[in-house]
This record gives sequence, structure tokens and C-alpha cells, in this order.
Amino acid sequence: MPDSSAIPAFPQGFLWGASTSAHQIEGNNTASDWWYTEHDGSGLLTEPSGDAVDSLHRWPEDMDLLAGAGFTDYRFSIEWARVEPAEGAFSQAMLRFYRAMVDGALERGLRPLLTLHHFTSPLWFTARGGWAAPDSADYFTRYLAALAPVLSDDVEYVCTINEPNILAVFSHLKSTGVANLPHGMPEPDPAVAAGLIRAHHAARAQLREQHPRLKVGWSVAMLTYQPEPGAEVAATAYAQPRQTVFLEAARDDDWLGVQSYTRTRIGLDDHGQAIELGPPAGARCTLTGWEYYPDALGHAVRDAHRISGGIPLIVTENGIATDDDTLRVDYTAGALQALHAVMDEGVQVRGYFHWSLVDNYEWGSYTPTFGLVAVDRDTFGRRAKPSLTWLGGITRGANPDTVASTT
Repeated sequence: MPDSSAIPAFPQGFLWGASTSAHQIEGNNTASDWWYTEHDGSGLLTEPSGDAVDSLHRWPEDMDLLAGAGFTDYRFSIEWARVEPAEGAFSQAMLRFYRAMVDGALERGLRPLLTLHHFTSPLWFTARGGWAAPDSADYFTRYLAALAPVLSDDVEYVCTINEPNILAVFSHLKSTGVANLPHGMPEPDPAVAAGLIRAHHAARAQLREQHPRLKVGWSVAMLTYQPEPGAEVAATAYAQPRQTVFLEAARDDDWLGVQSYTRTRIGLDDHGQAIELGPPAGARCTLTGWEYYPDALGHAVRDAHRISGGIPLIVTENGIATDDDTLRVDYTAGALQALHAVMDEGVQVRGYFHWSLVDNYEWGSYTPTFGLVAVDRDTFGRRAKPSLTWLGGITRGANPDTVASTT
């Protein structure tokens, strides 16, 4: 296992955290569109989420593990379908619940980065047309207005929408599986993509007006397109609707989230059109079938910096699906070294959040394990993996006043 002290020093005040999302960890998100798909009888998903890892009740344990290991930040999401399970009916109990999570994080010395939409929507919203509906931004901003008690002055960072470029192709992902796209990433639905960008810009304006201290951004899945010789022009065109347009939409944001796991190799088919080539022959692959490629993070950050116009960046997700925790540490060490090298080039990066804090529901299956913490699927008992302590050691090195007491 690499010595955490061998990782180059990051700046004081750097955000060191881990990420989760509500549907993947809380359990029984019954008013959401994804829950409906899990139970609609179509058989499109291998497994339903069910109880997930019961973080609806066990979030204090999750935060204790993260803070105890020495981390300073926690990215988690607010579930719209819990806050507004029926159109116009807002749950005061759930608003108090998410405010309690914010308070709980702060009490543990964890700065919360709140994601306001992480893939799932209320079923009623999707049934009326979802993000493609002309008035979708109005419904989203109404929901954000209801979050005022949660987004008080002690919250600094919010992510409006997680991975809009993936959300815009969800109809394809639901039918084929996130890890099973033999023909490459489908092109996002133009109406959905436009609706997401419109909603993000409306949300940014509203949040800045109502909560002037907030730093507002969104997180984009960086697919790290790498063209084979001769495919450079085609790769640029291929990336435009799948990634570039969403980075360009962030140019006036306070920050931009980079989410990176692997690279995407682009070649040409017999007609000269761009195609995804998949991992090279003999490449090591993860439990999701993605190429083991820690250097992807450096490439992703460079691309995000260039396309977004140089706004501050935060790595809001980076990790590996593996049941070998030593491999997780090796991957993360390589990714952090690549990230530091890009920062040495002058790219402004404010933080790093590992995906994920806990092994969780990965959108159709519990098999891919990304977590720094293992969860017993029967008892929901938590067990810190060595990677949690290792990564926490880097955090403690950057924040010497932090005391580690991992349990």
C-alpha cells in the first residue's frame, strides 16, 4: 500500500471529502421515478434499491466514520422526491431531516457540499414530462425555494444537478444498464439537455439572490475522450453533445464539479464516424467493466479547465469499483498524483471528494463496490476499509489539527 505521506502536499484549506447520493444510500425512496422503474415489472434493472444501506437512519454512523478518519468535508444529496412527494406538497419533516444532516456534519467538523438533484426525481415530475417539459425549471426552482431552511448561512457549496450529461441519456441507461453500453454513450436527448441547462441557470440565479454566500455549480461526468490517430476531429464532434455543452454551460458558475473514473477511447468506424473502442486488449478492468486508468483524473481536470474558461474546479467524484481494497488505494494514489500535477500547471482545484463513502446501490446492482466503508447487506453494520484510513492520512497531513479516531 502506498504511504500516504508520499502523496504531494495539497494546499491548506483544500476540501477533502467523500460523496454519496440519497437514493443510493437512504433506502425506500418510494416516491421517486427510479423506484418506479425498479418495480414496474419491466425487468430492466438487475436489483431494486430496497433498503439501500439504511442511511436514512444511520447517517450519523456514516459521518462519524468520515470525520473520525480525518476528513473535513462531506458531499451528500437532498432527495427531491422525499421533500415534495406529491406535486406542491412539501414535507416539513423531511426538510427538518436534511437540516439535521447539515447540523450533524457541522458538529463533526465536516463542511457539507449539498447536491440538490442526484439523478432521481419525484415520479409526478417525470410523469408530467420531466426535464423536457417547457416549465421544468419552474418546478425545480420552486423546490429549491422550499429548501431555504436547509440552505442557511453555514452551507457554502451547493451542486444544483449531478451529471446532467448522464441524466440526459437516462432513458438509454435504464434500458441497457450503466455498465453495459456496447455501442458507446448515446447522444443526450436534446430537449432534456436544454431543459437541464435552463433549470441550472435558473437555479443559479435564484440561489445567488436568496443565499448570497452560496457558491453554486454543477457536476459533469468527464468521459475523457481520447482520440486514436486520425480521429481527433470526429472525437471533438462526438464530445460536443455528450460533455462539452454542459461544461460550457458552467462558465458563469462559482465552481464546476469534475467526476472522473476512466477514459473513453475514440476511433473511426468504416464510414469515418466516431465510435467508442472500449478498453485496450489485455487492460485491467474494474467491476463496472471500465478500464483501470488513474491518470484519467488529470486529463479530465485539464479538459474541464479549458472548456469552462478556467473557473474553480472541485473533484466531486473519483473512485474505482473493486473488491480489492489495495487496488483502490493504488488507483487513488495515482489519481491524486495526476491531480497534483495538473494543479502545478496552474489549474485551480479546490477539493477532492472520493466516490463513495460507503458501498451502496449502483443504479441497478449492489455488485460494484466503490466504498471506503463496507456495509453488511443484512445487518447494515459498517466496517471501515484500510483505504478510509489511508486517504484520511492524506487529509490529516494537510490538516494537522484534525484528530483521527477511526472505528
